[in-house]
Amino acid sequence: MAMLWKFMRVAKYSKTALSPKVKVRGIPTHSRHSSSKSVPSDFAASAPCSNTVELLGKSYPQDDYSNVTEKILSKVGKNLHNRKHHPLWLIKEQVKEHFYKHYLGRRGTPLFSVYDRLSPVVTVQQNFDSLLIPQNHASRRKEDNYYLNRDHMLRAHTSAHQWDLIHSGLDAFLAVGDVYRRDTIDNTHYPVFHQMEGVRLFSCHELFSSIKDGEGLQLFEQGHRTAHKQECHTMEAVRLVEFNLKQVLTKLMTHIFGDGLQVRWVDCYFPFTHPSFEMEINFQGEWMEVLGCGVMEQQLVNSAGAQDKIGWAFGLGLERLAMILYDIPDIRLFWSEDERFLKQFIGPHIWQKIKFQPLSRYPPLINDISFWLPSETYSQNDFYDLVRTIGGDLIEKVVLLDEFAHPKTRKVSHCYRIVYRHPERTLTQDEVHRIHRAIEESAVRELGVEGRF
Repeated sequence: MAMLWKFMRVAKYSKTALSPKVKVRGIPTHSRHSSSKSVPSDFAASAPCSNTVELLGKSYPQDDYSNVTEKILSKVGKNLHNRKHHPLWLIKEQVKEHFYKHYLGRRGTPLFSVYDRLSPVVTVQQNFDSLLIPQNHASRRKEDNYYLNRDHMLRAHTSAHQWDLIHSGLDAFLAVGDVYRRDTIDNTHYPVFHQMEGVRLFSCHELFSSIKDGEGLQLFEQGHRTAHKQECHTMEAVRLVEFNLKQVLTKLMTHIFGDGLQVRWVDCYFPFTHPSFEMEINFQGEWMEVLGCGVMEQQLVNSAGAQDKIGWAFGLGLERLAMILYDIPDIRLFWSEDERFLKQFIGPHIWQKIKFQPLSRYPPLINDISFWLPSETYSQNDFYDLVRTIGGDLIEKVVLLDEFAHPKTRKVSHCYRIVYRHPERTLTQDEVHRIHRAIEESAVRELGVEGRF
């Protein structure tokens, strides 16, 4: 399930989006259940022969929705969650082992199957329509997502695979992969991160068999939709599914973080689960959200061919868990190739206690940028995406310092502070100045702002 449906608005701009010159070459994934090795990335620029993008062995024509950038495409196929001894791999393997060990089928085999090599390129139908997300829902905007074209995109959540996996006959599964969202810039947000999706469906017998005098209980009714259940579900079924879901996730978090963990649940809303909740854990005295979950919309389950079952779904962010468990302070570090970072996570088993030892804390370099906004629609995330495209992982944070409206002209000015810091070496003022100047020039050229440099 989509973790924290908190998309932010970003407007498309032309030159930092993928140009017709870029051709992406890779190895195709032939099956969504493929167990082959991770798809490698191999990006190269070629002569402008057509308005298409070749990605993972397929060709996608560009149109007015195409906004994926070269910087983002360079991350496709990295599959950090499948890289042995990487902290994201460790978290994934810990969750897998927990589910394999504690949830078994009738024959003693694992109840949950795991899919961690599904292609990140999905259709808009998979990412939104199959999940019953309305056509006018804010999360669909191209300002918030990375589109290859109107029909294809880089998945915004692992929930994009829910319908297909249920339709294939699965009742219990975990889906893991990289997801892509245009977002703000700080030490906990990155346009590419990793999610784990969990889904479990129950038949009437499976849900009520352990309940005393449960023979007469039913999954469905013709009732009314309330804050606590869908109109087609009985209250008894919803309560049992909700109880099972919370119990499963509480046991998982306790298994990862240890006994004594404090957990609380917060009511929320996701388009394709109802009722739905966010789980928060108390870590070092601070409540932190770690996942979202809920009772699956029956219309979704029915359309996928499981009309006689009811189920739950959850989505958790691997980076969030790893940052808490290993005390990793900056999300950019997950993409580091520095051996001083990677070697810290090599151990004899996946449950080894590891506390990240910071690399030398290199000093930040700070530069501000001010400009008048264009008269047409402007979005902060549009500027953030431009900064990320030009500065890459040298950008630690971008903060809106000041917003000023001229009393006479009514023109609005923004002042941003950009914090530059390399996670592995000291930056020089000269190289930062070149990057900052390029950001200024691109903001004027691509976003139509009026510089106050």
